[in-house]
Amino acid sequence: MRLLQTLAASFLLGSSLCGATGTAHKASREPIAPKVFIVSMFEPEAEAWWNIPEFDLLAHNITLPGLSPLYPDVHCTEDYEICQLITGESEINAATTVTSVAFSPLFDLTRTYFFIAGIAGVSPKKATTGSVTFARYAVQVALQYEIDIRELDSNYSTGYIPQGADYPDQYPTSIYGTEVFEVNAELRTIAADFARKANLSDSATAQAYRKHYATPSGKFKAATLGPSVLECDVATSDVYYSGNILGSAFENTTKILTNGTGDYCSTAQEDNATLEVLLRSSARKLTDFSRIIVMRTASDFDRPYPGSSAVYNLLYADQGGFSPALENIYVAGIKVIEGILDGWHTTFSAGVEPTNYIGDIFGTLGGTPDFGPGRKQALVDSGAFKKRSVSRRLSRRG
Repeated sequence: MRLLQTLAASFLLGSSLCGATGTAHKASREPIAPKVFIVSMFEPEAEAWWNIPEFDLLAHNITLPGLSPLYPDVHCTEDYEICQLITGESEINAATTVTSVAFSPLFDLTRTYFFIAGIAGVSPKKATTGSVTFARYAVQVALQYEIDIRELDSNYSTGYIPQGADYPDQYPTSIYGTEVFEVNAELRTIAADFARKANLSDSATAQAYRKHYATPSGKFKAATLGPSVLECDVATSDVYYSGNILGSAFENTTKILTNGTGDYCSTAQEDNATLEVLLRSSARKLTDFSRIIVMRTASDFDRPYPGSSAVYNLLYADQGGFSPALENIYVAGIKVIEGILDGWHTTFSAGVEPTNYIGDIFGTLGGTPDFGPGRKQALVDSGAFKKRSVSRRLSRRG
């Protein structure tokens, strides 16, 4: 079987590199085995890595079936040690693109570090714009029931209710399996420590805007400070949300779905989709789920400053964080990549052994999840076992 995969990879690699820039792969009969695979979501994030002094990601541009029609190429350095894919924005695009790469015989990704590196919204309770966050948990916060707040009963604080539950503070009893992913906490800390060596970018506009978050209570003190590197968690939602009600609701969702462990700080669109693909490919020994880094840099606040509105925060405010966030993808991210490459033979080739559980709510990769109702009950609540009444589940699906 391995011989057939190698032969297929040789054929596909040779054909796809015919139109690539740069020289041919020095061992075209073997799959490409990058040490680091950068995952960007759209062009501004990708461009942060182009035309930099450390390496040339555009030395090889490999067209791969299944990638986004907007971003049809995987980019790689001359020696193929570092590659980059661009998913396209949203969960659907991320899942499709990453699947095309993770299951392609062009690549051997068994020892590759996947470096998700994009911009995100940020809670002013936790950090400020320009900051660099590294997640342990990615939580799919919008995978819930939703009722427009204008039609909500008075005893509800939010229109988001976990599926199969009756109130926002209950754990879902209808489970899909993509609600939470937990990555290697040891690797996260190592990556964050690498990033702390960087001199983070900022802007005068961002500095001025942050002053609006100064309050006597100090509730948003973190927002008034300069950019920093933090270890806190990311929420995934295709809905680009704004406001205190939604921000607070999804803080609560993060706590509930991680059994109180998750620390919500950033919000993005794609991460759970990317992680689900990498989980499935890791279950097939094509990738290694312990070699994932989720880095998001803060481009804007998820809620307004006191006295302002959610509409102004989302649509009209010039927060000044977009440019520094893009710059810090490279400024902080290059320290992470250099750290991995410099320590390849001593540490990273063999991998960083996780001390925490890694994977999904089902325990797909083995081990015991430290979030959720337990593996067996999660499988029951997913419908995998017929031990619960199906009628109640179906009645809530419409």
